[in-house]
Amino acid sequence: MIKKLFLGFFAFAILFTAKAQESREDIQQKQQQLLREISELNSTLAQIKKNKKQSLGQLALVQRKIAARQELINNINKELRRLDDTIYLNQLQINRYKKELANLKDQYAKSLVFAYKNRSNYDYLNFLFSASNFNDAIKRVAYLKSYRQYRQTQVTTIEKTQQLLQQQIAILNSNKVEKSTSLKEQSKQLTVLEDDKKEKDQVVKTLKSQEKDIGAQIKEKEKTRQKLQVALQAVIKREIEAAKKKEQQRLAEERRKKELAAANNASNNPNASSNAGKSASGSAGVVNPTNNNRVYSPFESTSEEANVSINFENSRGRLPWPADQGFVSTHFGRYQVPNTKLYGDMPGIEISLPSGSSIKAVADGVVSAVFDLGGTQTIVVRHGKYFTTYNNLSSSSVQKGQEVKAGKVLGKAAVGTNGDGQIIFMVTNEKNVNLNPESWLKAK
Repeated sequence: MIKKLFLGFFAFAILFTAKAQESREDIQQKQQQLLREISELNSTLAQIKKNKKQSLGQLALVQRKIAARQELINNINKELRRLDDTIYLNQLQINRYKKELANLKDQYAKSLVFAYKNRSNYDYLNFLFSASNFNDAIKRVAYLKSYRQYRQTQVTTIEKTQQLLQQQIAILNSNKVEKSTSLKEQSKQLTVLEDDKKEKDQVVKTLKSQEKDIGAQIKEKEKTRQKLQVALQAVIKREIEAAKKKEQQRLAEERRKKELAAANNASNNPNASSNAGKSASGSAGVVNPTNNNRVYSPFESTSEEANVSINFENSRGRLPWPADQGFVSTHFGRYQVPNTKLYGDMPGIEISLPSGSSIKAVADGVVSAVFDLGGTQTIVVRHGKYFTTYNNLSSSSVQKGQEVKAGKVLGKAAVGTNGDGQIIFMVTNEKNVNLNPESWLKAK
């Protein structure tokens, strides 16, 4: 009986408690992460409020804080559901223990009554001497011993079951306290969420009153975007022409070597000249990429060059951010300023961060261009057939043609239109199509 009880308890512990514990650790880890993010957002927001020009960045921050707060509340709700499930299953286990304990006590009481009725030595001796033979008497002695051991086992089982019951009750009480704490935290975060929403409404109201100034900022950004797109297009076109020229030179060199080898072979073996000529002429042409299913690009004429592009593609969603700190103040694509008719178009992502922050390469590559754009520096790095652009740098620490590794400092962030440090980070393919950088960078 006791063995079955322990097996049942451990099966319950392994199948439920371990799984619940893992889920609990995940939930609590996510909760701590969100609390740290909210704390950092509040710290950055306090700095931004000192500058009236930072309304757009302030709105982006408040919106992100609301999203993080809502995610935190959802996380707390998950924790509450987990606790409800735990409390329910713990209560079921307690009921099982109580039922088992009642059965054990009932069986033990019956054995005591039986022992009381047969307590005299005469009954004991009569039971032994009534055996038909010696072997039968030995069996009866063994039976009486086992019966006494059974009663002792009953006592042990009852004691252990009581211990398990008390342990389960203690766990249940702990779960209830934990649930009460989570409910208080949920109520607190819901209250703060309402304050965050009021803050957002106030920021939107401020934006509305500054619509003219914000409109001027967006127009300035649009001019920068157009200049940046034209400059980037010129860089990519120049890189493609250089790649094609390099490929032609490589093919010409290959043909020259093959023709020279064929000529040497023909002088040594006149009969092989016609076949050698056919072989030499048939081998001329563009080198196929190693992956036959891959669309050809001038930047991928050799397996080494193709691997650079493939490595960049394989890092999608895992690339490091170009700066150690900061937040996305404007996301990729077309956007609208709330409660206004103002629209903008962002070719990459705008990252607000302290001015002078180090800006780093997100992947291995070669610097394609370093140029001035509106009084600030712009750096373009090529990664096979992909390009990353780092715009609005106060200084650059690399040169055109330089090979860089991921994490290499390219320059420092300059001041943006909002009065604080700001850069535009872009990811572009060889067709000059801008891609959403946030889908390439790892989640913060």
